Order: sequence, then structure tokens, then C-alpha cells
Amino acid sequence: MSQAAAPLDATLAAAPAAPSKARGAFNVERVTWLRHWTPELFSLRTTRDPSFRFASGQFVMLGLEVEGKPLLRAYSIASASYADELEFYSIKVKDGPLTSRLMNITEGDEVLVGRKPTGTLVLDGLRPGRNLYLLGTGTGLAPFLSLVRDPEVYERFDKVIVTHTVRGVADLNYREFLEQELPNDPDLGEMIAPKLVYYPTVTREPFRTRGRITDLIESGQIFEDIGLPLLDRTRDRLMLCGGPSVLADLKSLLLARDYEEGSVAAPGDFVLERAFVET
Repeated sequence: MSQAAAPLDATLAAAPAAPSKARGAFNVERVTWLRHWTPELFSLRTTRDPSFRFASGQFVMLGLEVEGKPLLRAYSIASASYADELEFYSIKVKDGPLTSRLMNITEGDEVLVGRKPTGTLVLDGLRPGRNLYLLGTGTGLAPFLSLVRDPEVYERFDKVIVTHTVRGVADLNYREFLEQELPNDPDLGEMIAPKLVYYPTVTREPFRTRGRITDLIESGQIFEDIGLPLLDRTRDRLMLCGGPSVLADLKSLLLARDYEEGSVAAPGDFVLERAFVET
């Protein structure tokens, strides 16, 4: 599902690519891979212009040219920062201006990728800590798929806990990647396996872990399940990505525990991403 890790320069040098076509503020990239996980969720990969750089956890504008104009939305980059392709994870909105079209693309089609990645879900927004919690709901898992492939994450933290809360079991996309492929990666597995904890939860179907991530934190069940102590702002750092309501609830939960929100300009105990809307 994912490319093996390698140093950035080595990866890009091993498979040099011609510069992508440019169109205004965007590169025109070609779709190289698609996976339709469910009727509501899919992933795609595109070519990557050799000059394009991003930090793990950032997002970029992605879209299509429609009637001569760019139609775009913000997408977190799910691939590793050193990969020679860009990967994205998307919902399908039947009447959405963009995703109703994007969900029907095929390999070889062209998409627009912005040249200026940005976002708050970056390591530089956090103070030093011992444990890093990456709390994602739905396609909010995407930026964490990039972060968990970044060696710096494991150099900075003793444990990296990825939670993925979804409605149904079929929505636990990337489960095999997080449970099996990444810990056994030939290049990074030895570093990742002792530190990565994957904690999937389902809200509307029977599953080994049921419930919203906020409830599981409040009750303490998540910490009992993974064998770590309750949240402590002197030790634990968090990144949050998902729907507006769960982000608001998580932020309130953390502020009540005296956590401070951070940014690159002023690192804190947690960061969250507000950039996404479903279109």
C-alpha cells in the first residue's frame, strides 16, 4: 500500500521525474493509483514534481480544472515527505462540487496540486514531550499517515499513538498498513514497531473498541487498553484532525486539563487542523 521509507534525497534521486506542467499557482499532476475503500471513501496517488517539498502533516490545495477554472479544496498529504508520489485520502460527497467529480477520476487523469503546502499539524507546533497522540476521525487520519512515516517523530517521542474513530468497521481504511505493514517496514520497522500504537474505534457497529474518542479519553478506557497512564500535560502531546464538532469537544477536553494550544510561532501542548470542509 505504501512505499518503503528512504532518505529524501536518495528517494527522489533514484527515480528522477520530469517537472510537472504548471498552471498558475498549481502543478498539473497525473493520477497513478486509486483505491475505492467503500462507497463513501477513496484514496489516490499522483506524480510529484521534483521541486515540491512539504513537512509531514501539512495540507495542500487539490482539485480539477472545470470549465477552464480550478475547483479546489484543502487535502492533507498522506504520503511520506520523502516519497516520490503524493497520496490523498478523500470522502465522496455525491452532490459535492469537487468530490462528486474527483471520485470518478481514473489512472492517467490530470489533477491540480497547489505549490504551497501549509498547516498546523507539524512537529514544530509542539513542545517536547514523551508520548504523541494523533487523534483522527474519518479522513482526518490523512495527515497522521504522513507523520507516522517520519523518522523524526520517533526520534522525538517514546510512544506514538494513532487513534482512528469511524462509524463502521469498513471505514477503518489503512488498518492493515498501520497494524502490519508499517511496523514491518524493511527500512523503518525496527524504529517504528516498539513505539507505534494503533487504536481504532467504531461508533455505530460492534467492534472490539466502541465509542467516540472523547468518551474513551474521559472514561480512561483508551489508556487502560493501551497500557499508558492518563493524560498529563507535562508528558503528553496531541494532534487533532477530524470533523468540527469532535475538534471542538477535544479542544474543550484538553483546555479543561490546562493544555495549551500551540503553533509554529508559539509551540504548545496540542495542535489541531481547522482547514477542512466536506465538498
